[in-house]
Amino acid sequence: MDATSHAVGTATADGPTVGGQARPADPLVPYLSADFPWYGLDDGWTGRRYLMQAGAGGPRAGATGTVDYGTLGHGEEPARQYEPRDMRKFAVVVTVARRDSRRSADNTGTLEATSASSAAWLAGSGLLAATWPGQLDRALRQDWLDQQSTLAWDLADDLAGPGWSTLSLPVNGLPQPFRYRESEYGWVLAGEAPGVLLGAYGRGVSAYGTGFSTVPDLAAYTRP
Repeated sequence: MDATSHAVGTATADGPTVGGQARPADPLVPYLSADFPWYGLDDGWTGRRYLMQAGAGGPRAGATGTVDYGTLGHGEEPARQYEPRDMRKFAVVVTVARRDSRRSADNTGTLEATSASSAAWLAGSGLLAATWPGQLDRALRQDWLDQQSTLAWDLADDLAGPGWSTLSLPVNGLPQPFRYRESEYGWVLAGEAPGVLLGAYGRGVSAYGTGFSTVPDLAAYTRP
């Protein structure tokens, strides 16, 4: 599995930076700098859309800070901090660039090529970060996240295993097979799409009714 999941930098509308560069005033900048198409929920989704983050899995020759993956949100924004009864409903689409092996961020090794497992891991870790159990004390949260992240990594590395089932969903109007799994925290799926690898996670929004398409105008994700 690709180590893109251990990103060395991200760019968000209100977060860190890519490649050590200052955070752009325009949150669309890191998205527009990507060399791959972005995917979101298709026109069947009529709710709110918003930018989340675009990140770099590590510099490559001549392309320091290049965006390798990113997320687009749909519905309510996942909670950023503990909420006792968090019932927010959302679906997040993860787009991952198809990359061959390349040098790691510290230039001491080689990162594997991206795969559907990369998308599965990013989706799984995103779901965990958004839905940690409310009964956990803050002091125990990191232990829980570490434990569950290890499990999510192992599951993502075995998409053909029994922890996943097959789900066919439309991508640009054509059926595409995905690997899919549910848990008490929500659902995760991963597969492929033209030009990219695709993942998604959500809660309170049925995965069975979702469809994906390329995003012709990212400005739709900047409107209130």
